Amino acid sequence: MPLAVWPVAQTSPQYQRTGHYLPASFQHPGKMVPELARRIVKTYSRPGDLVVDPMCGIGTTVVEAAALGRRGIGIELEPRWAELATANLDAILPEAARPLGEVRTGDALQLESVIAEHAGKVDLVATSPPYACEVGTTDKSAWFAGRSLCDRQTLNYSEDRANLGHLRDEAYLDAMAKVYLACRAVLRPGGVMVTVTKNLRRQGRCFDLAAATVRLAHQAGFRYQQHVIAVLAGIKDSHLVARPSFWQLNQTRKARARGWPAHLVVHEDVLVFEKGGAGA
Repeated sequence: MPLAVWPVAQTSPQYQRTGHYLPASFQHPGKMVPELARRIVKTYSRPGDLVVDPMCGIGTTVVEAAALGRRGIGIELEPRWAELATANLDAILPEAARPLGEVRTGDALQLESVIAEHAGKVDLVATSPPYACEVGTTDKSAWFAGRSLCDRQTLNYSEDRANLGHLRDEAYLDAMAKVYLACRAVLRPGGVMVTVTKNLRRQGRCFDLAAATVRLAHQAGFRYQQHVIAVLAGIKDSHLVARPSFWQLNQTRKARARGWPAHLVVHEDVLVFEKGGAGA
């Protein structure tokens, strides 16, 4: 596959959001880097196109799509995050661009019914699915005080067991296969799906989520078109400048102490797929 490398974190994701995205956005455990969302939208769609994120979180993809003159629809299972995503649209977008973006509360598994009026007309689906591992926002002050490091309300994205972030192994793969089928159903012929994933270790083993995603998308009827490496570290004088979270540092140090060859993860895999068919 054609390979590209995008440096999307020359300024940190936190700095990219500060002053634009509402402060409550920092509480979501699975935020897409704004510059990465912007690059995806600019590269794989055109002004006026319809961009959909079936698991939109705080609405980053929708915000960046609307700011670039695309129509954007975000789908979010959790009402509190859907409300925050809508608030981000209100806070960030200029008046002329605000009508281009909207957020709907709904399930990615039911994508066809949630955006029924747009089925078969979507130009780009861009999303970052759950990574099938334990994630959550960290609270260092709580940890130093002897309490849990992770905010339990954000563990696995949500306390709601219906959230796909709680699924593991075959249950996760089965659910994501259905999501990708739904994404293909809403895309127009020749439409593009872009996923952002990250390979992580669980119990000492690497879960190759990128390869699993390629397999699931292929089974859903997509053609694999490109692999982009989104560099989450800064690049300075030919060196990577990592910006790990406290959680990442803690987990990596523990893994290396156990003899596991773990390193800080400083990239995400951006996988590009095309829907074939008549008119592609």
